[in-house]
Amino acid sequence: MQRSLMSGADYNTTRLGCTNCVFDIFLGIRLECSKHISILLLSHIMNTQLPQILSGLQSSSSTKLPALFIGHGSPMHAIEDTEISRAWRAIGAALPRPKAILCVSAHWMTQGATHVLTNAQPRTIHDFGGFPRLLFEQQYPAQGAPEFAQRVRELAPEVWVDDTWGLDHGAWAFLLHMYPEADVPVFQLSVDVRKSPAEHFALAQKLAVLRSEGVMIIGSGNVVHNLPAVRWQDNAPAYDWAVAFDATVADAIARADVSTVVNFSQIADANLAHPTTEHLIPLLYVLGVWDSAREQVGFFNEVLELSSMSMRSMVFYS
Repeated sequence: MQRSLMSGADYNTTRLGCTNCVFDIFLGIRLECSKHISILLLSHIMNTQLPQILSGLQSSSSTKLPALFIGHGSPMHAIEDTEISRAWRAIGAALPRPKAILCVSAHWMTQGATHVLTNAQPRTIHDFGGFPRLLFEQQYPAQGAPEFAQRVRELAPEVWVDDTWGLDHGAWAFLLHMYPEADVPVFQLSVDVRKSPAEHFALAQKLAVLRSEGVMIIGSGNVVHNLPAVRWQDNAPAYDWAVAFDATVADAIARADVSTVVNFSQIADANLAHPTTEHLIPLLYVLGVWDSAREQVGFFNEVLELSSMSMRSMVFYS
């Protein structure tokens, strides 16, 4: 599969496409710009645990596949050579090869039921606007995994089958780096916006056995995600509430205090960290399949981009 990476002299800078007018970002939020914008995305990125994670993954003899939470952030990471995308590539090279990947993406939202993708050949969805043409030209032609989708239904009969979706950028943007050949089947599970956090977590627990059956489960969202609060200025600091919420979630997970994360609405400034909750819900699916008594967690891409989006990512493995 051919693709191109944009690169820059400063890996702390990513450019978002702009047409000198109003443009859409991610969820249809519209923002004004007065000129072509070069946006500082990353500062003080922390990947101190990455070497330990890579070593642990490479030396693991576990038959249970790792589970991951990926902070996906801007779609531009799909085509740019940044420290974020470099970490994705390094993690992908160290991971075992799964039979399939189940991705719970913040960008597939349903109402009233959780859906599982059954397409044998899922399409690549470009669910964003205002970005460079190169981003829209990206394709991720991975096969689907209808047999594992049916297995999800066996484990959780309340899940509905769905062949109308595809792979949205919450899945393919990082998979372009982790599995660039698109040679691992991928299917998605939707985020039912009517479910409570506890219901999402309980559903995830039903799916935990998939990790021992060859399926790698990946949640894709952000620990902090407030698009209206984005600061476009270079070197703009992260908000105090964003730093605090991100740190509280990370500390709880490091202590295997899953309850605090499931009850995230009780964390200070949760309404600022997540004006809507779809970007945090995928983390609950990863925590739901985590065996915290026997598995460790490693953090990477520990940074807030654009002041109000946490790129913090995690690998759960033994």
